[in-house]
Amino acid sequence: MTTTGLFISFEGIDGAGKSTHIGALAQAFQAQGRVVTLTREPGGTPLAEKLRTLVLNDAMDPLTEALLIFAARRDHLLNVIEPALARGEVVLCDRFTDATFAYQGGGRGFDLEVLSILERWVQAVPALGACRAWGVESENWPQRGQFLPDLQPNSSAIRQKDGEKWTAAADLQPTFPKPDRLLEANMVRNPALTLLFELSPEMAAERLADARVPDKFEAQPVEFFRSVVRGYAARAAASPARFAHIDAAQTRDQVWQQVWATCVQRGLLKPPTAAERA
Repeated sequence: MTTTGLFISFEGIDGAGKSTHIGALAQAFQAQGRVVTLTREPGGTPLAEKLRTLVLNDAMDPLTEALLIFAARRDHLLNVIEPALARGEVVLCDRFTDATFAYQGGGRGFDLEVLSILERWVQAVPALGACRAWGVESENWPQRGQFLPDLQPNSSAIRQKDGEKWTAAADLQPTFPKPDRLLEANMVRNPALTLLFELSPEMAAERLADARVPDKFEAQPVEFFRSVVRGYAARAAASPARFAHIDAAQTRDQVWQQVWATCVQRGLLKPPTAAERA
């Protein structure tokens, strides 16, 4: 019997404690016989980890930042997430695209429509056939070797017939899809479940006060994280069935119980047997 792959993301502002519970959930799935891939964003591949270092530490404008994040995501999807899902594994990812909308969109104030376009381009399903899935290939697109690419139309070396072919080729435009075609939900890879760890920015700041040397996002003021929280709330409102809201202000054990219960209620984990509860 073929096992279906499962993609779960952990989201929340810095200090919400989401990373603490990824390992525990991985163990829970492994205890029930599932193979688990643990990964993170930005990152997850050698190339994406290099881009992560740039994004988290170097000053850059919002568009550059967004492009680097989505470039890392593309590599991550192609080389880690999609292959693992194809093998029937459980993929647990510390942040995914929702974080980009929350941090770059909400926190940094970047254009959400541009982020939406990048999301659809980068996360097309299947990822390996993205351009084909979007309809970028067109029968109007000149094929390799059909014309003479090294000759200019006004070159004395070009024959009249070839010049006519060149002119015809220049007039042909590839047929790119309209934006609404890219909005089809089944064409975009997003998690089946997103666990959103919700915590006030003030409490998160207290938790991070004695943590490691902060990156450029962790060092932002509380108001920045209020905007990030609003960004997450907007994403959750747009896809309510995908999101599960976790009260991260609880104790660690209480948070874990909520994570566990969510996965059991959604049929992703088997509930404990009577013997296990005893």
